[in-house]
Amino acid sequence: MTTLHRRHFLGLTAGAALATGLGVPGKAGEPFGPVKQIDAGVLSVGYVEAGPADGPPVILMHGFPYDIHSYAEVAPLLAAQGHRVIVPYFRGYGTTRFLADATPRNAEQAAFALDIIALMDALKIREPILAGFDWGSRTGDIIAALWPQRSKALVSVSGYLVTNVEANQMPLPPRAEWAWWYQYYFATQRGVLGLDKYRRDLAELVWKFSSPTWHFDAATFERTAAAFDNPDYVRIVIGNYRWRLGLLKGDPRYASIERQLSEGPAIAVPAITIDGRYDPFTPPGNGSAYRAKFTGKYEHRVFDVGHNVPQEAPQAFAQAVIDANHL
Repeated sequence: MTTLHRRHFLGLTAGAALATGLGVPGKAGEPFGPVKQIDAGVLSVGYVEAGPADGPPVILMHGFPYDIHSYAEVAPLLAAQGHRVIVPYFRGYGTTRFLADATPRNAEQAAFALDIIALMDALKIREPILAGFDWGSRTGDIIAALWPQRSKALVSVSGYLVTNVEANQMPLPPRAEWAWWYQYYFATQRGVLGLDKYRRDLAELVWKFSSPTWHFDAATFERTAAAFDNPDYVRIVIGNYRWRLGLLKGDPRYASIERQLSEGPAIAVPAITIDGRYDPFTPPGNGSAYRAKFTGKYEHRVFDVGHNVPQEAPQAFAQAVIDANHL
């Protein structure tokens, strides 16, 4: 990547942001609007919204252990460009709640994708740009792959993250396995109790490990950590990681979707993939590990940040969303 391209894509300065038409975000830590609630599928989804109601829609999706505040600076940048920006809490986070106590607290990948489609339907959004990292990347990938008519474009950190549970039984090199320590911790009852008791301490440790160059302050962390007080947080987190390891059976209602996903379907919608240079979970090869999975118009970018790309490089991430819309 040339110096010019690096300046364009990596943490733009305020002057550069103005030059590209993105504008300058407010102070770090500023809230981006009141949380709204809407019934969608099996959930009452908590979300924030920014920008004009008739603007081109964008849905921004967070990961674990993060929340909507990963996009506190991205959302106003996109809103300033005329986008209708929706940032939802996933099931188990923040103000999102299950509508019925009897609803199973499923946490396999198909459930999250169907949650977002239900949210799109509730908000009467047909074809948004989908953008995310971590659990959010996986969710966007799934929708773009299986329901391409519901996605105008995709921005996916770490590229293609669709889980094949059977293939996931194969071991990785030891250093890669070490990075996933908390998955194995969560496979034990000790891990369940630990996540429940030390949810903030564990999340802060994961933040520091996953983003070694990001020097966030206590207020930034606590603003997000409040989302972990959701009554279903522990069940959803534990369920998600145990399902990935093949320790929990999938819900039969999602079986046909999971069978399609196990085949590794290609993504044909226009897409920009992003890797964080200092993210311990970035696949090797500068995007080559997953390039063949994207068969439509495509770009790959690398930012000098860690795992939480939108919060560490908000201007560059927002630029990727805008650019994906014009591929």
